[in-house]
Amino acid sequence: MNHSFGLVIESLVAVLLMLTIGYCMLLNKRLKRLKADEQSLKATIGELITATEIAERAIGGLKHTVRDVNENLGNQIVTATELSRHLSKQLTEGDAVLRRLSRIALAARPASAQDSEDAEQPAPTDARSVAAAARAFSERRRASGLAA
Repeated sequence: MNHSFGLVIESLVAVLLMLTIGYCMLLNKRLKRLKADEQSLKATIGELITATEIAERAIGGLKHTVRDVNENLGNQIVTATELSRHLSKQLTEGDAVLRRLSRIALAARPASAQDSEDAEQPAPTDARSVAAAARAFSERRRASGLAA
């Protein structure tokens, strides 16, 4: 019995050693995959670092571009504001000249023509009719020799 008991223990140790060897082989495969994943992860991290650096340079370029555009737009807005003021001033002066011309044209008409025209149509109020009246006035003056 002593001998068979030793054989059973030796057999049990052999089976446990075989199981241990099998488990070690399984762990070895998993460690190899983990090593391969580690290399892949290192490559991915390297690509992410490169992409981050590129993005940082692009952001710096965009900030510079925004500064330039902001300065250019500011200058253009100032110029446009000045031009708007200038045009507004010219429109006001042009309106005053137009009113004076219409008064001159109305005052220069002969009384009989003015009365008959007043009866037919009202006094000119828009720019085209005032301009037509001014042309007619200047033509009458040229015809009579008063205009230079």
